[in-house]
Amino acid sequence: MRLQNKICIVTGSGAGIGFATASAFADEGATVIALDRDPAGLTSLVRRQPSIKTQILDVTDADAVGEFFQALGKADVLFNCAGMVATGDLLTCTPADFSQTMTLNVTAIFDICRAALPIMLAGKGGSIINMGSVISSIGAAPDRLAYGTSKAAVIGMTKSIALDYASRNIRCNAICPSAVETPSMSQRIEAMDDPVTARAAFESRQPIGRMASPAEIAEMAVYLASDLSGTITGSIMVMDGGAKL
Repeated sequence: MRLQNKICIVTGSGAGIGFATASAFADEGATVIALDRDPAGLTSLVRRQPSIKTQILDVTDADAVGEFFQALGKADVLFNCAGMVATGDLLTCTPADFSQTMTLNVTAIFDICRAALPIMLAGKGGSIINMGSVISSIGAAPDRLAYGTSKAAVIGMTKSIALDYASRNIRCNAICPSAVETPSMSQRIEAMDDPVTARAAFESRQPIGRMASPAEIAEMAVYLASDLSGTITGSIMVMDGGAKL
């Protein structure tokens, strides 16, 4: 098992990529602490993998985040997966949507990494994995101003953490997919005027002709969490089916 004896924290574990990754970490022998603000999602996760420990946590609450890590004591892997997708261009994205996106997608990662890092340093190493996107500094998409801005910031933060702490055995990488077949993606598609056409459009953006599955993203996270990726830090792992070639 690739993650035996590792303590792994996963945010946004109640659904989608976070759910799949928490399950995959546990399947690989890790002690998993799954965080989400949705108790129903965490309950479903434990039904899937009873060994997973869960805690309800709003990652935008910096005080609560600090208290969680102060009580933790040890952490080998941190996967920052909680996030949101706001729609709109420069004129239609509201200031409130922009602020909320940056708070959840960027500031929360800053707060969580800052709280987790001392524990990892005390343990002589760790792997931080951030959820990025190809809609970022890699490329753009229509009506995704706030989202693309936030994910570009995540890439910048990832590289900075990687460089600053590489000599102390802390690795930091980002996974950057294109469209992923998550429950939130399905909900967004079903809410559109023509879901069939919308789904076909999302799928056609990837030259491979389909969206990624959460399990595929989780497998990359397992690799980055494991000692097999020990020389990989500051890397942006693009998983977009060729969308930004």
